[in-house]
Amino acid sequence: MLRKYEQRLPWQLDWNLLRTFMVVVDEGGITPAANFLGLKQPTISAALMRLEDSFGCKLINRSPTHFSVTPRGQVLYAEARSVFGTVSQLPNLMSGLDDEVSGHISIAVASHVVSSHFDAVLEQFNAHHPQVTYSFLTLESAEVLADVQQNRVTLGVCLLEDNSRKLDQRILYREYFGFYCGPKHRLFGRKDIPVSELRDEYAVSFETDETTGPLFGVAALRVQLGLQPGLKGISSSLLEVRRMIISNIGIGALPVHVARRDVAQGLLWQLPPYTALPAIDIHVVTNPKRTMNRAEVGILSLLQTTLEETSLSARTYS
Repeated sequence: MLRKYEQRLPWQLDWNLLRTFMVVVDEGGITPAANFLGLKQPTISAALMRLEDSFGCKLINRSPTHFSVTPRGQVLYAEARSVFGTVSQLPNLMSGLDDEVSGHISIAVASHVVSSHFDAVLEQFNAHHPQVTYSFLTLESAEVLADVQQNRVTLGVCLLEDNSRKLDQRILYREYFGFYCGPKHRLFGRKDIPVSELRDEYAVSFETDETTGPLFGVAALRVQLGLQPGLKGISSSLLEVRRMIISNIGIGALPVHVARRDVAQGLLWQLPPYTALPAIDIHVVTNPKRTMNRAEVGILSLLQTTLEETSLSARTYS
């Protein structure tokens, strides 16, 4: 068996071609990729042809009216993203070799993540290691998982439907979703509302709210209550779902512990049912293949210790 450094392809391949290929796929075509990179269209086309020649296969199907990535192209794209994710780590890995812990921590979170336990870990770690820097991305849960799998971030905090991506995962906290209306809704301020009053109401929710998604419990309850089929408004952002509820576009489900302040301020009103609410687990996910800098190792160690020392019941927000 040839050793990795004896294989011909890594030596012969122009790595810039991989970057160009990634941009072509991300931008969805030769012309938009050329505009993004500030190059001429023939230059991009020639780079793509060279890359296809290097691998001896078609990577992209394209015509004046069609653009699609071939199965082999999809494999190469996924691996190229992983390679570039690894390369992007190098400055952080090299900067974290001093005695004092330094480096950068990148975190991707779903928009509705609100956890005092997670915030306490960040506060404690930052107090002990002031040289560490941070970046946060707010994404849909599926995008969070993709960024973790592609080695683009240190960790993700999100909903987890399954673990088919073979990522390390643990429950950060458990929350319950209740239904709410805004101040202009006919049920606002009423007590002892029978659930029959919700029948045929319009609903708004998150993009992950579907019977086969991670918010399946919320979707199932919506059907059970007899709300209008389909959603009148959707968003990946908790703030925008909240906005739609307050604006009376439709009633919607929110984490009870997150909505509590708005209820106290008279912006939201909780609707039935009040018990047996859908329980949703929020997970911390990491990529076991990622090479961590000292800052990343440190914060994950502190987070793991916190989760091990704090029971799930104590991390359940009801």
